[in-house]
Amino acid sequence: MDGVITVSTDGSCLRNPGGASGWAWVNHDGSSASGGIASGTNQIAELTAVLEAILAHPGAEPLRVESDSTYAIKCASVWVAGWKRKGWRTASGGPVQNLGLVQGIERAIAEREGEVVFHWVRGHQGDHFNERADVLCGAAARAAQQGEVVVTRTSVTGEVTVGVAGPAPVATEAVAAAPVRTAATRTAGARTAPVARVPRGTQPEPELDVLF
Repeated sequence: MDGVITVSTDGSCLRNPGGASGWAWVNHDGSSASGGIASGTNQIAELTAVLEAILAHPGAEPLRVESDSTYAIKCASVWVAGWKRKGWRTASGGPVQNLGLVQGIERAIAEREGEVVFHWVRGHQGDHFNERADVLCGAAARAAQQGEVVVTRTSVTGEVTVGVAGPAPVATEAVAAAPVRTAATRTAGARTAPVARVPRGTQPEPELDVLF
């Protein structure tokens, strides 16, 4: 489909739970971003990657987020509506895990002008962008293990910038220097957007999900 922004995301945790972790997104135009988490889990890393990808790609164009994590996809597009309806409780009445990230993703989708669609991909099976995201989040996790918790961004021209945590908007054709834009600063003009969806025929397969 013309005009669609496609981004692959991935997360990594070196020792699950509680180990140094990393997240990454790779736009299929060649730009990317990755960052470290001092102490996290596989699930936190995967959700952070999805949130960072959505916040970094505002605009009216449809956004397609590809992930090998069924957990992240279902949190963002399947379970979230029910959890919200139940006051952010699970079907069994328990608390939603990683609630801050889940709510951040839900809010980012609602505030984004264009729709967000999720697509599951099989991890570690040669998909170029999935593999690239895997490399970047792994490197970010190892850097975090050494105490370097930073965000690295690469533009479509290959320019690399390193800074503190916080996503910056990017364009589909080029990545220009832009102010940090977080969920907390994107409330102006917020609207109710369609719930993110998983395209028919691409439902994630739990037994094939790989969370590294």
